[in-house]
Amino acid sequence: MQDTIKYIGLDVSKEKIAVAIAEEGRGEPRYYGMIPHKPEAIRKLVKKLGGPHSLRVCYEAGPTGYPLYRLFLTLDIHCEVIAPSLIPKRPGERIKTDRRDSVRLAQLYRAGELTSIHVPKAEDEALRDLVRAREDAKEDELRAKHRLTKFLLRNNLNPPEGVNKWTKKYREWLNALKFKHSALKVVFQEYYHQLKELEQRLLSFEEEINKQATEGIHAPMIQALQGLRGVALITATSLVAEISSFERFATPKQFMSYVGLIPSEFSSGEKRRQGGITKTGNRHVRRLLVESAWSYRHGPAVKGNLKKRLDGLPPSIQAISWKAQKRLHSRYYRLLSRGKEQGKAITATARELAGFIWAITREVEAMKTSG
Repeated sequence: MQDTIKYIGLDVSKEKIAVAIAEEGRGEPRYYGMIPHKPEAIRKLVKKLGGPHSLRVCYEAGPTGYPLYRLFLTLDIHCEVIAPSLIPKRPGERIKTDRRDSVRLAQLYRAGELTSIHVPKAEDEALRDLVRAREDAKEDELRAKHRLTKFLLRNNLNPPEGVNKWTKKYREWLNALKFKHSALKVVFQEYYHQLKELEQRLLSFEEEINKQATEGIHAPMIQALQGLRGVALITATSLVAEISSFERFATPKQFMSYVGLIPSEFSSGEKRRQGGITKTGNRHVRRLLVESAWSYRHGPAVKGNLKKRLDGLPPSIQAISWKAQKRLHSRYYRLLSRGKEQGKAITATARELAGFIWAITREVEAMKTSG
């Protein structure tokens, strides 16, 4: 019995882990119990259940992250992190407990019904945290600007004619504002101070992102992706941080599917109907691609910042960049001429942009192998 493969389902929370076991065969899975969410408790559990070669462990991806996965790897135990949205659910089931979830996980894992996710390396996860922290700070900055401008609007304070918001002259006007009431003065100072703090935080994040893009382990990939129009430093670094390893996509269609940019489909019998994009997978990457796709409204050209980013890149990557410009610009206006809405045309352009990104990553990987 010691050599029998055991499929372990874990329902993981911050403090506790519910454990269930489904042994190889067709027997009913059994609930083992609840253990503390601590490394020593995990090691003790492994010793009780058997050797590393006989254990297969899984748990759902969630807020606790991947330290548990990496702990099992150090113990030479096969572990998979499961995509929660792809776990089969029984119709009409309305009871959800840690015990039931762990038993169900073990049962489905043994049956091969679960879909695992790609777990990034520790350094890749650190880079992803960096770009997401910068994204959060950017959102906070936008909210702070809105609060300040709405405060000024409520008090009928408008900048001089011809002065655009957040320019140097606009900030000079803000610095010169005077208030009759001390309460209003304090509100303005705090709103403005908060905005300046957030801008300083953004500078710190972007300084580190620039360092990672030039000195980090993914620097060659980040530099190569910046050869595409609409993909500058922040976007390129974010793409690499979110995807971690492009090698897991054998075809460009797989990458497009991962970011949820392929059409959904509802077909039955002889009828085939396609709907909007699936919006599955990584929403951060999907948003980045759609934002970048807007650049291809403009005619193909190599100038300004794009020209600087292309300088020094291999000819093969420069060729892909130029091909992308011509094809995506043509694609966008061809869809508009057919009567497609602008938003749908941009989404279709973003889908094809994903294909060019995949092609560049292949070039970089090929150069790495040959080098």
